[in-house]
Amino acid sequence: MTAEKIKTIDGQKLLEMELPPIRFIIDELLPQGFYILAGSPKIGKSWLLLLLCLQVAKGELFWNRSTEKGTVLYLCLEDSPSRIQQRLSELTEDAPPNLKFATSVNSLSNGLVGQMEMFIAENPDTDLIVIDTLQKVRENGNESNLYDIGALKELADKYGITIIAVQHLRKQICSDPHQMVSGSTGLLGAADGSYILKKDNIGDETAKLYIRTRDIEEKIYTVKFDKELHEWKFVSSDTPETDRLQNDSVMNAFILFMKQMGKFTGTAGELVQRIGCAVSPNVFSRRLNSHRSELKKIGIEFKDIRTGTSREKIIVYRPPENVQ
Repeated sequence: MTAEKIKTIDGQKLLEMELPPIRFIIDELLPQGFYILAGSPKIGKSWLLLLLCLQVAKGELFWNRSTEKGTVLYLCLEDSPSRIQQRLSELTEDAPPNLKFATSVNSLSNGLVGQMEMFIAENPDTDLIVIDTLQKVRENGNESNLYDIGALKELADKYGITIIAVQHLRKQICSDPHQMVSGSTGLLGAADGSYILKKDNIGDETAKLYIRTRDIEEKIYTVKFDKELHEWKFVSSDTPETDRLQNDSVMNAFILFMKQMGKFTGTAGELVQRIGCAVSPNVFSRRLNSHRSELKKIGIEFKDIRTGTSREKIIVYRPPENVQ
């Protein structure tokens, strides 16, 4: 077998490339990629996912967070159409046509990824696929074969979508809930993150949602199942979220400058001098890049261009439509 040459890109070109930012299906909660949602049997994972799918398909808020509206495919592989209908009717009287369900698909080793690609081709606005449960699409329950799991991540990355696979928790208690995922050795390493729904004690009214992904800070939420509405409600965050922009004095000065100027073209050094901040141009550029998604929300977008021997920034401020 002839080895293929490794394809590389140098650091300079990588920095100059205009790449799309990480896409969030649910703002600062669910990024694009492949994720595991795990919990004990009968804890209510399917209710949580059905609500999530419904809100994304409608483009409506989920736990007071904005969603990116798109087609959603929910593979309910342990349910019948009648059970899905009953659950859906208890959540809403207005299910959108872009929320799709299936109760039977091929296994991962027998063409499931190809079926998903056909679905995406027919529904190019697809942004979320849920597999409930992962065990139903793994041949003979073989947890050692991670090749097929890697194919799900590759699919998510290829189309910039989110794929969530449901898995159970092991009965053995562990101080780290993420390590309680059944088959977690290697499985979590193949995924972009995990969401663990867990109660401290049987009979508790509330549960904890432990969140660990590569693209957002680790979070722990307290949630409660509303038996009348059949919805998981957000109660509180055990990891208080801070406004990183608000707590960054350099970024505050930069934002004020851009709101006054509207547009800036020049080097990072020139920008730092105009703002009057006591940071080096390199440090400022790194902080600017780390806040890219937050700045975009308030109307500030930027890109780097090379002019001769220097690199300049083109920065534009356009107030969001909902800001007066």
